[in-house]
Amino acid sequence: MSILYDEGQQAIATESRRVLEARMKKDDLLPLLETTGRYHEAFWTTAKEQGWTALALPEAHGGLALGLVEMGLVTHQAGRTLSGAPFLTSSFGVAKAIELYGSDAQKARWLPGLASGEAIGAVVFAAGPDALPAQPGITFTDDRLDGIGAGVTGGLAADVAIVFANGPGMPVLAIADLADTPRTAVASFDNSRCIADLEFRGTAAEALAVGSGARDASLHILALQAVITAHEQTGGAEALMEIARDYALTRKAFGQPIGAFQSIKHRIAELYGLVELARANCIHASSREGQADFITAAAAARLSATDAYDTAARDCIQIHGGIGVTWEIGLHLHMRRARSLALEQGSSLFWEDILVDRLAGEAA
Repeated sequence: MSILYDEGQQAIATESRRVLEARMKKDDLLPLLETTGRYHEAFWTTAKEQGWTALALPEAHGGLALGLVEMGLVTHQAGRTLSGAPFLTSSFGVAKAIELYGSDAQKARWLPGLASGEAIGAVVFAAGPDALPAQPGITFTDDRLDGIGAGVTGGLAADVAIVFANGPGMPVLAIADLADTPRTAVASFDNSRCIADLEFRGTAAEALAVGSGARDASLHILALQAVITAHEQTGGAEALMEIARDYALTRKAFGQPIGAFQSIKHRIAELYGLVELARANCIHASSREGQADFITAAAAARLSATDAYDTAARDCIQIHGGIGVTWEIGLHLHMRRARSLALEQGSSLFWEDILVDRLAGEAA
């Protein structure tokens, strides 16, 4: 694939940006920080109305049959405007797991609802700091799940979950209906992520993959989500770079715009480089879905996007000086989101290990 978007893809990016900039307001997002268990319902309503929940799913189940590239374009714009719900990523991960590894009955049951956005999905893989543990803490026995899924993004509102569990002598990737699953909200510095602990008590579940196939499938789903998250991070970094640039052109010190000082202009130029590197890696990773090097490309996109967003969040606040840390200006919203996204789908340490292992394997 070319590193440039075609006309149709550019139209998706333009329209999604127009809609989100018109509907996403900082004053709507700030109250969510002080309330556990709520998300920005206007964003999720917009996502459903615009068909973004159906972008990358098959037409046979209500989808639009587009791909990871188009999904990334929308989440890039969602990152720019600080989307107040995590479900585009989590529901996408669940839907792709069902599409790729599920039975016809499972697809018929869950994909139409996920495509319309009426059903919300959550992915339960991590155990502590490990994004894909060797020994999952949740057990799968006789088609039942037992254990705690801790710190699950989107878990508070989810209807269905894909769970990486420890089966009899082998790992299992399972799907579970969460209708009767107890859950406890987890307060965080970014409460709109709807993080929750899910308590599985003999919860009925169905296996999607077992053994080494379960681990490979789980890593693939995690990589798909990582690419989507990388687009969101890149969008946030791009927005912060532009905010910093505009402020540096208008704020004056010693009779001239602060952007005239090398310490400021060089920092903004460095942000530009980080954003463009992350953007290129995101496009490349999206275009490699289904190819042998997809996991490698996803790891590179994830690492570069995390670096870009973290750096942009820090530098933009510093360029603004004292006003940058105030509640009203809202730059802390991006700082909080940058930290949240840096941990979702696995930390940089996890993806660095994945990248090194893959590159070492290719070199051997």
